[in-house]
Amino acid sequence: MRPIVKFLDNELLERIVSEARDVLCKLGVEIHNRGILSMLGDYGAKVDMHRNHALFTDEIIDRTLKSAPGSFKLYDVLGNETHDFIGYNVYFTPGSAALNILDYKTRKIRKPTTMDYIKYTEVVSGLENIASQSTAFIPADVNENISDSYRLYLSLLCCKKPVVTGAFSVEAFNIMKDLQLAVRGTREKLAAKPLTIYSCCPTSPLKWSDVTSQNLVDCALHSIPVEYVSMPLAGFMAPVTLVGTLVQHTAETLSGLAISQLTNPGTPILYGGSPAIFDVRYETTPMGAVETQMIDCAYNEIGKHFGLPTQAYISLSDSKRLDTQAGLESSMGATLAVLAGVNNISGPGMLDFENCQSLEKLVVDNEICGMTLRLIKGIEPREDFPALPRFEELLKEKHLLISEHTLRYLREEQYFPGPVIDRANRARWREEGALTLFKRAHREVKRLVKEYEPSRLPGEVKRELKKLMEGEARRYGMDSLPSRDL
Repeated sequence: MRPIVKFLDNELLERIVSEARDVLCKLGVEIHNRGILSMLGDYGAKVDMHRNHALFTDEIIDRTLKSAPGSFKLYDVLGNETHDFIGYNVYFTPGSAALNILDYKTRKIRKPTTMDYIKYTEVVSGLENIASQSTAFIPADVNENISDSYRLYLSLLCCKKPVVTGAFSVEAFNIMKDLQLAVRGTREKLAAKPLTIYSCCPTSPLKWSDVTSQNLVDCALHSIPVEYVSMPLAGFMAPVTLVGTLVQHTAETLSGLAISQLTNPGTPILYGGSPAIFDVRYETTPMGAVETQMIDCAYNEIGKHFGLPTQAYISLSDSKRLDTQAGLESSMGATLAVLAGVNNISGPGMLDFENCQSLEKLVVDNEICGMTLRLIKGIEPREDFPALPRFEELLKEKHLLISEHTLRYLREEQYFPGPVIDRANRARWREEGALTLFKRAHREVKRLVKEYEPSRLPGEVKRELKKLMEGEARRYGMDSLPSRDL
């Protein structure tokens, strides 16, 4: 039996959804995109162009929920299936778009470079419990106008795993779309085998900017999957109660769903988010707070109630170091997320309120992910009945270390973490250097970089990616890219 955790009973869930529909139909949403406002008006919404405002209708909401697909698959750069977002299948991806990286040598947070990003792709390539990569952090050594496309370029060039990404400008979409077309070949092949998921974020409360709403439209027109990342802050930019925040999150996410599905019915989506409570003592938005994690799991239940695949930013920490707090918050979030059945779990590697990535934390989180993936397999009998023969063998042999039953099921029953996790006795631990977690994690980072195997993308595809990226860089005054020979 697969273990499952739930926070909402049916009556409460239905009331939250009903109240969110009321908010959309009676208060509406601010949308700073005239084309989208016109489209909503064509489908019956009451639109005020002067106020950039739209009142939705129940018919629009019902129409969009009916057309949104209940699942979709994701594929790597070579066209191999990696994800099937259906039911309670769960996958992990690193947190995305951090401004900083934790430097192992100095133990300080600093701005990342291209070389940091390449190293990240080499590390994530070897992490078996993390199924996709993200455009994890923003290299500071390129023009900010190409930072979105440049991260995607490096990810596609260096790592075969599919990418969770996003754009902070309308202009970036075209080059990012062309980079994907260079890998897949045609628009039809890209639609048939999606390579990326775009994060599209409304602004709380109840607003879509021109950039993010246009991203929804552009992705829908090209059948590129999107995840809606609503970010209400309980007690600040949302009601202080978890229920009130869930009402707002539901309304904001349904409004994004409407934009996608009215643009192109059937566009693949993830019902996602990155909400948080607001800690008034420090004026921060703790992603590791238990209430934040409860909101994530609860809106996941609402997404599943709608029959939609889900996403959440949850397995991450607000700590500034790879320390006990980082392990506590990340492991608790990952455990709750897999038990709730969040389909795409975003966050591994992240510190400092989603502002920092750490490669050392990423390899530790990979082990947390592995343990939670074992957890949801549950407990099942494996030739355990009748039990008498097994215990007769135990009493006769005095152990079961080399029992046929043990050898057959050892690897299925037990998850064996890598060397990042210390399971040695004290004497052996001392013999092997008495390393701290941070040092063991750094050693694992070095091993993964050393054993990294370059992408098997055809040479002509790599050359086309480089040509496209160099052309984009020249548009913004860069004579060359800072990356090494890839």
